[in-house]
Formats: sequence, C-alpha cells, structure tokens
Amino acid sequence: MARSFLCRSVGVFQLSRTSTQLTGSRFYYQTEAEPLTLRQQNNGIRRIILNNPKKRNALSLSMLESLRENILTDVDSDDLRVIIISAKGSVFSSGHDLKELTSTQGREYHTKVFHTCAEVMTLLQDIPVPVIAMVNGVATAAGCQLVASCDIAVVTEKSTFATPGVNVGLFCSTPAVAIGRAVPRKVAMEMLFTGTPISSHDALLHGLVSKVVPEERLEEETLAIAQRVCQASRPVVALGKATFQRQMAQGRDAAYATASKVMVDNLALRDGQEGIRAFIEKRKPVWSNKTEKAHD
Repeated sequence: MARSFLCRSVGVFQLSRTSTQLTGSRFYYQTEAEPLTLRQQNNGIRRIILNNPKKRNALSLSMLESLRENILTDVDSDDLRVIIISAKGSVFSSGHDLKELTSTQGREYHTKVFHTCAEVMTLLQDIPVPVIAMVNGVATAAGCQLVASCDIAVVTEKSTFATPGVNVGLFCSTPAVAIGRAVPRKVAMEMLFTGTPISSHDALLHGLVSKVVPEERLEEETLAIAQRVCQASRPVVALGKATFQRQMAQGRDAAYATASKVMVDNLALRDGQEGIRAFIEKRKPVWSNKTEKAHD
C-alpha cells in the first residue's frame, strides 16, 4: 500500500468573504488576508490554489512549504480521494523566485529551496491519492515541473509550457527530472536547451498533459475526472498508483513480477472481491474504502 504520511498540526485561516471554506497555513501569509495557497475540500475533492498572482505564482520557499502543508494535511483520511492543483491569475507558475537564488542568500538557503522543491514534487507522486493539475496559463521552469509531476494535467488551449532557465544562466536541471520522465528525450532536450515554449497541443502530443480543453470548460472537465476518481475504491486506487510508480522505475521483467504480485494482493482486498461480485451480479459496487482483506 502507499505509505502513510504523518502530518504536522497546522493553523488554518478562514476567509470569511467567501461561502466556501478556504484554508491556508498560518506560517505562509503574504499578508494577513492573503495566504500564499488556498485549500478547500468537498465530497472527497481537495482544491489547492496557488494564490500569489502578483508574483506570477512563483514557487518561493514559502510557497513550496505552504503547498507541502496543503498536500500533507489529513492525506490518509478516508474523506480525501483526489487533489486538484490550480492557480489564480494568468500564470499557473513561473517557477522559482529568482530573487531567492542570488549570492546574497547563500548556498545553504539555495540547498533548502531545491530540497523542498524536490520533496514537494515527489510527494505528488508518492501520496495515496491522484493529483490533477488544472492549468489555465503559463507554466515555466519549476512551474512546468509541477505540472509534469502531477498524475493528470487538464489544460486550456492558451496554456504554454517552457523551461527557460538556460536563458538566464540557470539550466532547468531539477525540472528536467520530471519533464524528462513525461516527454520523449529529444523533446525534453529541445525545451531545456532553447527555453522555447511549447503550446498546449504540442504538450498533449508529447505526453506532458492529459487533455486540452476550451477555457470555459476547464473547471467542468477537471471536476468530471476528479468525480470519476471518487467513484472508485480508495485503497484500490492507492494500491494502483503506488504500483504504477514503482514498476515504471523497473525493467520489464521486474515490473511484471511486481505488478503480478500486486494484482493478487488486490484480489485479496475486500473491495477487490466486492467489485468482482458486483460485476457478476450486474449491480453497482458498494465500496468499503478500507484496506480490510477478503482472504489471505
């Protein structure tokens, strides 16, 4: 099963001016009224919104720490089934805050920035629920890395993706980890060596994103995917996600050995047997959403 995560207790900030509960860690405010990220959850779907459009939703250290908190909070709760990450403004994320990467900050601070970023990106793939990027605008450098690290990405036709670090003297080596695992090698290398943006349709063609939709349908299409995820058994989805990530890092024969064992483990789950019985009996399954076993 996907590993459990122990989450720190964090304060939450209620934004009374909206009818939906939006929360942000108390440690990461831009101002008292504007947390760097917003979090809301309803019917199993958690929405995390990057909320610093004035700075192009740059992934500053504080933004990364806030994002990490909002990913990890109650991540093992049965009430959480899927996460959607989106952003306010015309830029999904411009990547790291370059003002944090000057010599003034020093090597130790720079190391902390990239360590935290790597932690956030790997969390997206290691947590037991699917993560969907909902993109309506520009995603560059670590912002493009964020999209590539999500399990699914739904984007608008006007969205663009780039790794322009080479043009400012900082090669996008860490974004390349996620992007190089999402698109063909030569596509990744052209993006990295030139910094030239690719369109949403080219991103779809090369496998960086899952779906391109008109701007007015972005919310609808993304929520439709999230709602479909919520209809499945949580432990089955968690097992499947963890296994997919593990076998993708293995050679063919080892991957088949891993996946075959997990299929047998899946069949032993109570929900695994419930799904088969429901299919045979021509009815909808009633999931327990528990990791209980039907047999050894």
